[in-house]
Amino acid sequence: MAKTFDELVKRTTSRRTRERAAMRTKELLRELLLSEVRKLAGKSQRQLAAKLGIKQPSLSKLEGQSDMQISTLRRIVTALGGELDVIARFPDDAVRIKQFDLRSPRKRRPAYAELHLV
Repeated sequence: MAKTFDELVKRTTSRRTRERAAMRTKELLRELLLSEVRKLAGKSQRQLAAKLGIKQPSLSKLEGQSDMQISTLRRIVTALGGELDVIARFPDDAVRIKQFDLRSPRKRRPAYAELHLV
């Protein structure tokens, strides 16, 4: 009788190994290309392009770019049901850049004000 892959893994690996593999899977899923995020959301290029009001070849081009405007990336992420946070990481801290945050109203703050650490 044939065994499923899950049954085989369960029989041949320790619980600790399976837990480490699950943690590594979560880590890898945190670093995805835009096209992978779209696929994970269950959308085709055609579906997402229609939602954005653009043509499928235009979306394909956007997904292949390594540089784009934050507003464009936000529109794509929002169309997929997500929210975009812009976070700058420094050696000692990480800071959310609120200038690009549409969830809270923008207020001008003095340059010496405390940073919002993430």
